[in-house]
Amino acid sequence: MIVRSLDGVIGSAHDVSGPGWNSRRMLTARDGMGYTMTDTVIFAGAEMTLEYKSHLEACYCISGRGEIEDLATGQVHAIAPGVIYALNAHDRHTLRAFDEMRLVCTFAPALPGAEIHGKGY
Repeated sequence: MIVRSLDGVIGSAHDVSGPGWNSRRMLTARDGMGYTMTDTVIFAGAEMTLEYKSHLEACYCISGRGEIEDLATGQVHAIAPGVIYALNAHDRHTLRAFDEMRLVCTFAPALPGAEIHGKGY
């Protein structure tokens, strides 16, 4: 059984930040679950174009507002509490945060723990 608290992850090697975001990796590959789960904050005003070539990702919004744009189709979807989006085809996308957004994200396969966007993920 794995029991972990957000307070225990904050400030550890699994508390990873980049321009416009902070990702607290609650579960990583080392845990042997086959997926990663994060508590992620996207800062207000952030705009990020992302694509995960080796991972699928699903994000459930628990606070804040923003939008996600599918760069293949140009379709834009509103993100708000209670909305989930799943990048089920390694979708290249732009995420925009109007407010500070808090997301619970799952990656499969699992992330090692400290990687960041643009480093092969």
